[in-house]
Amino acid sequence: MHRLWKGGVLLHEGGYTQGTLAITDMREQWRCQHLSPFDNIRFHIPFSFLRSSLAELGQPMFSGFECRSGARDEVILGLSQALLPALANPRQASQLFLEQMGLAVLTHLYQAYGGHQAPIIKKGVLAPWQQKRATEFLAAHVDAQISIGDLAETCALSRSYFNKAFKETFGKTPYRWLIEYRVARAKDLLMSDASIAEIAVSCGFADQSHMTRTFSDITGEPPGYWRRQNRFA
Repeated sequence: MHRLWKGGVLLHEGGYTQGTLAITDMREQWRCQHLSPFDNIRFHIPFSFLRSSLAELGQPMFSGFECRSGARDEVILGLSQALLPALANPRQASQLFLEQMGLAVLTHLYQAYGGHQAPIIKKGVLAPWQQKRATEFLAAHVDAQISIGDLAETCALSRSYFNKAFKETFGKTPYRWLIEYRVARAKDLLMSDASIAEIAVSCGFADQSHMTRTFSDITGEPPGYWRRQNRFA
């Protein structure tokens, strides 16, 4: 039994059954009042780690998990129960086991609540190191002009092969990947006090109007409206 507030608004008052999963975005303001004894396991996962992990897989638009209140998750329950012996004796726990369990938790969260599927290995795609190098190069040059030749060279491939392999790997062209990454970065900056004009320049858009058009095309709403709806939600 507990009461839960988000930004001063009471969201929940009552209890949860065994196996209930709650995903809390710690960038927001939360307050909880516990009204009865309980047992739970909490996983603290840095948002920057979630974003970078998915970006390496070609998913730069990750903005958070969506999990309805009171959702029961048998997978997380089972993984958590399997972790109990290791948590009870951390010095004796296998580091490899903990890393594999952490990977299992993240994979499930991505697919069940983040809208992402595990990548399928196919022919004619970029190797993992090429995927990482290409996306890192794009992210590092978000505010600069990039050519297909530059990207192909970082992956030691011809321009024509790289272009086809990139699209086959990520399901989108390098230009589309970069545009979505810019919008994702803009979302992060919209949570700050920076002006939209400043954000547009830092994210590689020509100006505020360019960012507004692109942001609206990708998200379905202009950046100013998105900021009002999400910054103090």
